[in-house]
Amino acid sequence: MFSAKSAREGGVVRRKIRDIERYVGLDAFLEELHRRGYHAVENAGQLVIFCNQQPVRIMTGPIFSKRSIRNL
Repeated sequence: MFSAKSAREGGVVRRKIRDIERYVGLDAFLEELHRRGYHAVENAGQLVIFCNQQPVRIMTGPIFSKRSIRNL
């Protein structure tokens, strides 16, 4: 998974947790995630993996307009 084009370019990858468990095991995956300094978010059986070391913010609440996001 970390060799996917998006991952190599520091992007975002989405995978089903059951697929990760089947191919490498969740513990091994989480160790590699930590080793690389990456972050992941889980929802509804899916993992969204941020293949970079930038901070991750969870945005909730009302929908933001593009203008309001620029002012953050």
